[in-house]
Amino acid sequence: MNTTTQGVRTTTLAIDGMTCGHCVQAVTKALSGVPGVRVKSVAVGSAEIEGEDGSAAGRAVAALDEAGYPARALGEAVASSATMPAKSGGCCGGARNAAASNAPGAKASGGCCG
Repeated sequence: MNTTTQGVRTTTLAIDGMTCGHCVQAVTKALSGVPGVRVKSVAVGSAEIEGEDGSAAGRAVAALDEAGYPARALGEAVASSATMPAKSGGCCGGARNAAASNAPGAKASGGCCG
């Protein structure tokens, strides 16, 4: 969902790989470090951000992808993880993915709980 008020665009992000409060903290930290982005709210699986320019959502998506949380802006055509290989990681998602592989000696990659 996007709305524009006095030049500020509000964008909802759909975020994969979030499963717990640690994920919410990690996503909040990653988004807070993006220049020109103000974090309105973060919950498991989504975030709402504000930005004054059209590229704020793209920068936020790129920062989340780098942090191991594939994301996409809803209602916008933004380059996202859909066009890039998905990263394992995130928080507990990395541990689940490695355990699911059943490979001997498989280890979780990335995340705070892995």
